[in-house]
Amino acid sequence: MINNSNLAIGIIPARYASTRFPGKPLVDIAGKTMIQRVYEQASKAKSLSKVVVATDDERIADEVKRFGGEYVFTGSQHQSGTDRCAEVIEKLPDYEIVINIQGDEPFIEPAQIDLLASCFIEEKVQLATLIKPIQSQESIYNPNSPKVVIDINGRAMYFSRSPIPFIRNGEPGVWAEKHQFYKHIGIYGYRTESLKAITKLPPSALEIAESLEQLRWIENGFYIQTKVTDLETVAIDTPEDLLKLNKLLEALKLE
Repeated sequence: MINNSNLAIGIIPARYASTRFPGKPLVDIAGKTMIQRVYEQASKAKSLSKVVVATDDERIADEVKRFGGEYVFTGSQHQSGTDRCAEVIEKLPDYEIVINIQGDEPFIEPAQIDLLASCFIEEKVQLATLIKPIQSQESIYNPNSPKVVIDINGRAMYFSRSPIPFIRNGEPGVWAEKHQFYKHIGIYGYRTESLKAITKLPPSALEIAESLEQLRWIENGFYIQTKVTDLETVAIDTPEDLLKLNKLLEALKLE
């Protein structure tokens, strides 16, 4: 049970060689690099006793060192942030809970991290993530916005890029009025032993079909606890996303 902050660590996986946006962690956002902004936001979470950047690149490590953060070097072979987190926890084994924080969300809300960490108050929780109610029809049909269905206890039953559930007695244009859909917010929490176990699993059929790593865990019998949030932060996936964000920040004159 989490009854003090010494049990939880926040890990920010960050790699330089992104296919869509090389060097993304080091881009400037209103005078600070993206990785600095993520680190500073994560450090405000009350549930975390330590925050580290997990990287395989000297340039990112040097930047973290420059602003006074902590980092851990990891291998370059990892296919996901989950795998990178697992290597970090082998080097820093004193934490019961790991929170995997997206490195491309420079304004992540500390309250989101704390909400996710609160899932582990229940000792039976192995893995956790956040979900958000979908209000618009467009989000339901957007394959880049994974959906999730949950049971009565808030456990994830399935994730999909397709609209789920299918509304049999309703035209597609009114599905949001017929059922409460949820989108997945891509921040994960793991109990350390579960993190070690899931990273040893081979890719599963459902994971390969949907290109969603969490389906591997469900398919192998792990359950994922969810908590509902109304918060959602801006993710920077492409240079175009960065341009839009900087224009917005310039308009707001962010300090």
